[in-house]
Amino acid sequence: MSAVSSFNTGEVRPWNMPEKKTSKTINLPQTWVAPPRLVVGLTSVDMQAGTNLRVQAYVDGIDRQKYTAHMDTWADTTLYSGRFDALVLKPANMDILSGQFSTGEDHPWNEPKAKTSRRINFERPFITTPKVVVFLNSFDTGSGSSTRVTTYTSGIDTNGFTIHIDTWSDTTLYSAVAGWVAYPEDKDYIFSGTANTMDARPWQTPQAQTQKDISFQGASFLKKPTIFVALNSIDISAQTNLRIRAYVDNVTTSGLTWHIDSWADTKIWSAGISYIAFH
Repeated sequence: MSAVSSFNTGEVRPWNMPEKKTSKTINLPQTWVAPPRLVVGLTSVDMQAGTNLRVQAYVDGIDRQKYTAHMDTWADTTLYSGRFDALVLKPANMDILSGQFSTGEDHPWNEPKAKTSRRINFERPFITTPKVVVFLNSFDTGSGSSTRVTTYTSGIDTNGFTIHIDTWSDTTLYSAVAGWVAYPEDKDYIFSGTANTMDARPWQTPQAQTQKDISFQGASFLKKPTIFVALNSIDISAQTNLRIRAYVDNVTTSGLTWHIDSWADTKIWSAGISYIAFH
């Protein structure tokens, strides 16, 4: 692997001057011999309640030195702010595969489903069953009920896996996009996992701030690793603005502290993250 880049709409405009489309050209950490691959995951969103909640994070214009980051919404949604992490995979990382899946590949947005899945076939097989990490970079949910969306995997083998993007209860999920990364299970200096607020508290007792220490469970790092983190699940009350922020700190060679926070009057019933530590 190579690096983690990030984009925050606050780098372009203040939160109280929302725009439908926000973008910025960002320099890569170094100049590569060829354009790297970038995989994007949402880490923070603040949207006005009362309409569909729509957000899309993506990148384009990738070359050897830079890329253009985008954080968009559409229709009548008000997006106050947003942030994403971008995992930068250097051209030589041929043993690490990546991609994304959109519910739009299965059904149109105006024919919503509670559960969507698709078998992802790797472009080349792994020797042993790989590790696969999934995370959200876009969603469009209906108004009037809690915003609930989750992505996860099943059936991982050397040739591929099944990716899922679901909602539950009375939420209408019009569309969502999930990114994914697959790497050899015995690759050195890399560790990945998931965490959820329900690891620290029950869903029915929401808190503005939830955190927990985790260990890398025996993974060996010679120095403090770089961390990619992104949301893989949210369940947030529709009564107030959707406000969520996920991040990590206290990173050492043996572990880190993850945080999933809200602010003001937002209620996070539950939320989850996926993370990758590497150097």
